[in-house]
Amino acid sequence: MVREALAALLGLEGDMAVVAQVASGDDVVATARAEEVDVALLDIEMPGLSGLDAAAALNEQLPSVKVVILTTFGRPGYLRRAMESGAGAFLVKDAPAARLADAVRRVLRGERVIDPTLAAAALAEGASPLTDREREVLRAAADGSTNAEVAAALHLSQGTVRNYLSTAIQKTGTRNRAEAARAAREKGWL
Repeated sequence: MVREALAALLGLEGDMAVVAQVASGDDVVATARAEEVDVALLDIEMPGLSGLDAAAALNEQLPSVKVVILTTFGRPGYLRRAMESGAGAFLVKDAPAARLADAVRRVLRGERVIDPTLAAAALAEGASPLTDREREVLRAAADGSTNAEVAAALHLSQGTVRNYLSTAIQKTGTRNRAEAARAAREKGWL
């Protein structure tokens, strides 16, 4: 419903045409290629491939496609990851509707569009202290999986999983893996 409402809203702009909509992040690159889109509007939370991962895939496979991230998750870590994945704009859904169309136009001109308050928060917080592997292990353990299950899924030893989780807990300043995953997710690091 939200996707269709956004498409209708952008369709009202005289200089824009919505050429495709997808329900899953897994379909973003193929659809962008087939429809020869100029801009992809993505949410961070999408079924299948996340919006951040879809943005990175677009940046790698179709670098001419500009990416606008529109999300309810206005967290500094997400902003940083969005910019690293090649997004040209990062807007939160509570922004005025006119700002979305303006962001699309500006991104097409090669500009970056970022909410200034969120940008300041991202700079103040700094980069995630977690390594890619620590993030991967923490994400795999976040659903309550045992060390053995995480180890099997990621092709690691149980001791290695335990070490990564211990380091992630220490870096997030939390007491256990559940708190570490929650803290990392709240900061946009997962």
